[in-house]
Amino acid sequence: MAAVWAGVFPFLAAPQPHRVWGAIAGAGYLCAACAALWSRGRSVSVGVAVGGAVVVPLLVLLVTGGAQSEVGVIERSGALTLDQATPYLADPRTVVEVTPYLPGMAVFGLPRAVLGDSGWLPQLLGDARLWCTAAFLGCLWGARRATKRAVGGGVPLGALVASPVVALPLCVSGVDLPLTGLLCLALAYAARRRPLAAGLALAAACSLKWTAWPAVAVAVSLLAHRAGLRAAVRAAAVAVAGTVVLVLPSALLSPGPLVQQVFAFPMGLSDWETPAASPLPGRLLAALGPAGWYAAVALLLAGGSAVAVSLVLRPPHDLVSAADRLALGLCLAFLLAPAGRFGYLALPVLLVMWSRMVRGVPRAVPVRSRLVRTSENPRPVPVGGAR
Repeated sequence: MAAVWAGVFPFLAAPQPHRVWGAIAGAGYLCAACAALWSRGRSVSVGVAVGGAVVVPLLVLLVTGGAQSEVGVIERSGALTLDQATPYLADPRTVVEVTPYLPGMAVFGLPRAVLGDSGWLPQLLGDARLWCTAAFLGCLWGARRATKRAVGGGVPLGALVASPVVALPLCVSGVDLPLTGLLCLALAYAARRRPLAAGLALAAACSLKWTAWPAVAVAVSLLAHRAGLRAAVRAAAVAVAGTVVLVLPSALLSPGPLVQQVFAFPMGLSDWETPAASPLPGRLLAALGPAGWYAAVALLLAGGSAVAVSLVLRPPHDLVSAADRLALGLCLAFLLAPAGRFGYLALPVLLVMWSRMVRGVPRAVPVRSRLVRTSENPRPVPVGGAR
């Protein structure tokens, strides 16, 4: 199925990076399917899938310079942050100069700003996709350790990374991977009753894109159910304070550009037309005119309110239920927003897949003997009629 899905891209009117990925990944998935038939273990098949759907197409795109425009936006925001301490241009002339992300995303553009692009090695190592991928994998590793679950080594993680829902955005853009990894990490910490760590992960995620903000409500609801109100309040306070610390400097230096580029632009309220124009319900409504736009926003608010009420009436009780609730909220947001892309739906799908992957089987804990040992010599036990 993955091979068919990837193999369709070269024949669609898709961007060039997507077609390149589809051609290479389709062959990679076919080779992985053959390896699964010939090999008894899954590790060989998963390794072939990772190589064919992730490593090879990513290297090809890195060498040829193929990438979505978001990669250039992140790298430019890193250079702007070094130059003027804010990633936003005061007067963007084209849509490519707009930075629709919060200031934290500029971190992944700093390697390009520091290394430059003169020479093949700096050009390769400075690509923002590598650092977005590293952050994503690091967060998944941390979440796996936090859940303390045995999920079969690296095979399930490799299968997740090789799946089209991860492999395609990893190779062509990578912009949503750090956000996804941080959300997984925050939910894992919340499920383990670690409010401080969950709050820090939420703060990092909320400083990247404001679409991460609903995760605060879900994680706080989960913590309130599992660890009590005090832990939930502590996590919320850390998340809000951390986000303010990370976003406030840019908000003070360029408040107008931040509002216009981060909030107005994705909602279709700025002077630039957003490229996020997939025919989703909210986009179709907004295309009908002002009345349609207000209808889409009303439906968006209604969907968000319904999820918020569900968090109060039926709070999530474990990692899977929390991931499902967050995925539901994000699906409603992406479907009903006045502007959006089909690719945005990969985030909620990945949350659902990951939460079930790490649920696994608890790691074996050494059984401790309940016998009480003393320093006294054992007394002889009477036998027969002896007293």
